[in-house]
Amino acid sequence: MKDLILDANFPRTLDQRVYHLGIRSGEVANRIVTVGAPSRANGIAAHLDASPRPFTLTSERGFTTITGRYKGVPVSIVSIGMGYPNADFFVREVRECLVGDMVVIRLGSCGGLIDVPVGTVVVPKASVAITRNYDYDFIAGGSHEPPYRLSKPVYADHELHRVLSDTLQRTRPPTLRTGVIDNTVNASADSFYSSQGRQTSFPDHNETLIEELKSSHADLITLEMETFHILHLAANWPSSTHTMAMAAPPVTTLPVAPSITVPPAPSTQGQPSSVSTADAEGKPLRPKPRIRAAAAQMVFASRTSQDFITPEMVGEIEAWSGRAVLEALAGFAIEPNRLHEESGSVWELR
Repeated sequence: MKDLILDANFPRTLDQRVYHLGIRSGEVANRIVTVGAPSRANGIAAHLDASPRPFTLTSERGFTTITGRYKGVPVSIVSIGMGYPNADFFVREVRECLVGDMVVIRLGSCGGLIDVPVGTVVVPKASVAITRNYDYDFIAGGSHEPPYRLSKPVYADHELHRVLSDTLQRTRPPTLRTGVIDNTVNASADSFYSSQGRQTSFPDHNETLIEELKSSHADLITLEMETFHILHLAANWPSSTHTMAMAAPPVTTLPVAPSITVPPAPSTQGQPSSVSTADAEGKPLRPKPRIRAAAAQMVFASRTSQDFITPEMVGEIEAWSGRAVLEALAGFAIEPNRLHEESGSVWELR
C-alpha cells in the first residue's frame, strides 16, 4: 500500500515519498550540493561529520541523496545524472520536501570555450540555454528557421555566487597549477552532441555553433547541460502560495522502491504543510521562502585545444572543489526560522 500514488499531478506515495528522488520531508537539508555522478557524491560525502551517521537513499530512478552534517551544519549531496529533465526532477521534488529556504550549488564538469587550462574551476555569474530547434529541417537544411536557439541569460544568486567564488579561491591547494575564474557566462545545452557543436554522423548543421556562441557573449566560456535549468527554476520560484490538489481515487503505479542503505531510519515527518509561505512552526516567512542557486564548473575538456583532463587531475580538482562547496554552504547564512525542522529529521543529533 505504501507505493500507491495519491496524485497524478505531483506523484507522491502514501508515506509521502516523491516519485523520482524517493525522498520525503526530513531527509533532505536546506543546503544542497548537486552533482551528476554517484561517485562524485560519495567523494564529497567522505568529508561529512561522523555523527549523525550520514543518511543515504538511492531511488529506483537512479537519484542518490546523502544527508548529514558538515562542521555541524546540515547539508545534503544529491546525485542527479545529466541534463535538463533530471535537473527539473531534482529542483521540483526537493523543493516540495523542504520548509524554508532552499540553497543549491551545482558542482559539475564542463567544456571550456576559451583557452583556459583543463582543471580550471569556473564560477559563472549567469547562464544561457542552447536548444535544438525542432522546427528546423535538419535533412534539407537552408530553412528560414535557425537550427539552434540561444536564450537570454539567467543569473546566479549574487551572494551565493560571491561566497562560492571566495571559498574556492581561499581553499585552493598551492600545489594546483590551475585556478578559479568567476563573473563569466555559462551555456547549458539540451544535448551533449548536436547542441554543443560536436560532429557525428547525424546532419546536425552545427558546424558554426561554437563560434556563434562565443560571438553572442564576450564572457561566455563554459558549456555543459544542467546549470541553466537550475538557475532558471530558482529565478522563477513563485512568491504566491503553492498548494497541490490530491487526486481521488488514488492512482496505481510501479513502486518507487527506494534503497535506503545507511541508518538512521527515515524521518517520521509528514509533508510540509505550507511549502512556500511558512516556517517549520507554521508562521509566515518574510520574505517568503526562496530558492537560491549558484554553480561551480570544473573544466574537463577544452573545445579550443581539444585537451582533456587526466584521471589524476580529476581526483585533485574534485577533492578541492567538493570540500570548498561544502565550506561555502556551511558558511552561507540562513536565519533559523527559515530552516527545516530538525526534530524527526535524519540529521537530528540524538
